[in-house]
Amino acid sequence: MRVRILATVVALVSSVPLVIARQATDVSLVIANGIVVTVDGSRRVLNPGSVAINGTRIVAVDTPAVIAARYRGADTIEAAGKVVMPGLINTHTHAAMVMFRGLGNDLSLMDWLQKYIFPAEARTVSPEFVRVGTRLALLEMIQSGTTTFADMYYFEEEVAKVTKAAGMRGVLGQTVIEFPVPDAKTPADALARTEAFVRQFDHDDLITPSIAPHSVYTLDAGTLTAISELAKRLMIPIQIHLAETQAEIGLSQQRHQGRPVAILDRLGFWAPTTIAAHGVWITDDEIGVLRQRGIGIANNPESNMKLSSGTAPVVKYRQAGVHVGIGTDGAASNNDLDMFEAMRQVAFQQKLVTMDPTAISAAEALEMATLGGARALGRGEHLGSLEAGKLADLIIVGMSKARQQPLFDPIAQIVYTSRGDDVETTIVNGKILMRDRKVLTMDEAAVLREARTAAGLVRTAVQP
Repeated sequence: MRVRILATVVALVSSVPLVIARQATDVSLVIANGIVVTVDGSRRVLNPGSVAINGTRIVAVDTPAVIAARYRGADTIEAAGKVVMPGLINTHTHAAMVMFRGLGNDLSLMDWLQKYIFPAEARTVSPEFVRVGTRLALLEMIQSGTTTFADMYYFEEEVAKVTKAAGMRGVLGQTVIEFPVPDAKTPADALARTEAFVRQFDHDDLITPSIAPHSVYTLDAGTLTAISELAKRLMIPIQIHLAETQAEIGLSQQRHQGRPVAILDRLGFWAPTTIAAHGVWITDDEIGVLRQRGIGIANNPESNMKLSSGTAPVVKYRQAGVHVGIGTDGAASNNDLDMFEAMRQVAFQQKLVTMDPTAISAAEALEMATLGGARALGRGEHLGSLEAGKLADLIIVGMSKARQQPLFDPIAQIVYTSRGDDVETTIVNGKILMRDRKVLTMDEAAVLREARTAAGLVRTAVQP
């Protein structure tokens, strides 16, 4: 009898861990039964798969059965037949410049800037104008699946305020340029604005303050050095236009007696995180320098094509181990902020110029738009893939449109077929910004109404 009782007790005790293991953990959100494209180190695609999120972090990515057994969500999004993937990371844009969309088309970069953009900015840009334009850009980005963007513009503290209010993540750069601009009469003024901006948003969970020298050809050596010293002291990223056009190379040689990469290297310019936008006219030796210095490249295929600036050597960058992300550039020169279109054009452009259909695969283009962008921005440990421990920035993409059928390869369908308006849900930092195409953190009607009013200022400013 004692043996039988003892055996029963042992059996009960031994079963306790199993009971505990079966108890589901409460989490804030579960995305269930989707086609989960992780962009992790193994490029796993779970079909079906589920993602568990608690607060701002992803806690698990696994099969629906495993997630259902281990986690109970306060909220659940059913994603059957839809792609669940990392949010897109736009590594270069000028958000408020959506207000100049369609202004001065079919021109070279220098003509476009000098004849249209710089004069229009001088007459229209103000804190309120920047707020209105950035809200419009944020609405477009949320609706098209961008969850992080890198920005270069004026009144960047206003960009930060509306970005944070919308729930978006931004690496936001205060512009420094040598001539008077709407928020700074001198480069010294812009440096002072940068310091104030950093103090205001230091250690923010969504906003990363940055400094954004316009280019080598629009700044002298002393100012470039001062920018570098400030970035290193404040421990903030630098964003700079680099070797975008052939004309830029000539101007840099005239002013500084050297090519842009050599000039910046000679000055010891590079900060621990430096994002070089464009990087089109770059030699093989310069690629080696950029790799050695850990520089991230923001490739902008659409604006480079539209302005006939050239084609960046993306394949060579990647072969050398340079981190390459994708940017839309400003909507004034693109003319949209749809990262789906940008990643498709990266793949197509590189296939064309190399005459190699394998140059950039669909999987590689998707990686550049997500994890590659995170690495270029110095955030690869926290963003860009669906993995436990990473920040919960992800999107759900509907795959039911006629042009998306049949669905043989989810990654190819995302890159070569899908568009921004196929995004149904956008989540940043674990917060749902858009659900079933309804933006929850912005008043869409008010954003559009304010943008139409501000467009009237632009029309008046550009009239002869």
